[in-house]
Amino acid sequence: MIGRKRISFSESSLQDLEQIRNWYASQSADEAGAGVVAEIFRRLEQAAEFPESGKVVPEFELPWLRELVQPPFRIVYRLDREQIRVVRIWRSERLMGELPEDT
Repeated sequence: MIGRKRISFSESSLQDLEQIRNWYASQSADEAGAGVVAEIFRRLEQAAEFPESGKVVPEFELPWLRELVQPPFRIVYRLDREQIRVVRIWRSERLMGELPEDT
């Protein structure tokens, strides 16, 4: 898997991003929330450029399911032939349960 991959988002990951922004907004910290989301997107750019840079998600041990940690979040993505698909963006202490249907 050489070369830059396209980034796509599952519905669940888009909801995660919205919840992250909403939480920071509820804390009157819109600017901090925007910064956190920007850092998440920077890490995703890294994954697009170096798709295998994320480690295998330990709960599943599937070689195509990877994660990057951008404290305090885990960015979980599926590594496919032509793209990386962002699956979830969760607090790093949270364990993944089942994979979302739109993985």
